Amino acid sequence: MSARILLIEDDPAILELVSFHLERDGYQVILASDGREAIQAYNRHHPDLVIVDLMLPEIDGFEVSRRIRKVSQVPIIMLTAKGDEQSRLRGFELGADDYVPKPFSPKEL
Repeated sequence: MSARILLIEDDPAILELVSFHLERDGYQVILASDGREAIQAYNRHHPDLVIVDLMLPEIDGFEVSRRIRKVSQVPIIMLTAKGDEQSRLRGFELGADDYVPKPFSPKEL
């Protein structure tokens, strides 16, 4: 059984690119395009890893991460255009395990 990754991204091009590479590498990818959908998907699928964009509709990625961290220690990677120091530090304070700024290489991720 392959590891399940919850990919939370509102940009369809990035969602497609990242999911393609993850699936090619043998992972099962669960997709969500806004924060509300992401929390529902997390509760339904209990993924092995969460990759979350910060700037999401409905509920932002910081809040999604905070809610997940309240119930789980699942690894969280923040993938975002918010590359400033304050955003990175806030991400780590909320329990992110890594922070990958956009633009990024799928190999790097």
